[in-house]
Amino acid sequence: MSSVREEGKDRIIFVTKEDHATPSSAELVEEDPNDPYEEQGLILPSGEINWNCPCLGGVASGPCGTDFKDAFSCFHYSKEDVKGSECLEQFRAMQECMQQYPDLYPQEDEKVQEQSSETKQTSQDSASAETSGANSTSATKQDSESTQSNTESSVES
Repeated sequence: MSSVREEGKDRIIFVTKEDHATPSSAELVEEDPNDPYEEQGLILPSGEINWNCPCLGGVASGPCGTDFKDAFSCFHYSKEDVKGSECLEQFRAMQECMQQYPDLYPQEDEKVQEQSSETKQTSQDSASAETSGANSTSATKQDSESTQSNTESSVES
């Protein structure tokens, strides 16, 4: 028999094997396709922008969120032949804002530099390990050659 215990805001339910042995009587609620909180992707079925989409990585709610929303909305709703060509000012404002927060919005070339320095360090570590391995192999080869020549001279005596 299951038991329930309340601890502050929490409700703790202990169940037995018998509770799990019987099929659940819970009724599943059919998903509402118009639920604004349901994950729908970046563009909702209505054509509106889903600012809560995890694909935006929180940029819509950061310190430059307003500038980002202005620029992205302009681009999304653009009717120009070159989509977004009328949005240059909004994108410039967003870029200027993001440059004020380099820790939150690193520039692409900074990311590439960080990655290349990590790759360079890994390459140096690998080269060091290979050199160390080559020296070890060379020393082992020298040891075996000297052992072989010692053995040959012992046999001759």
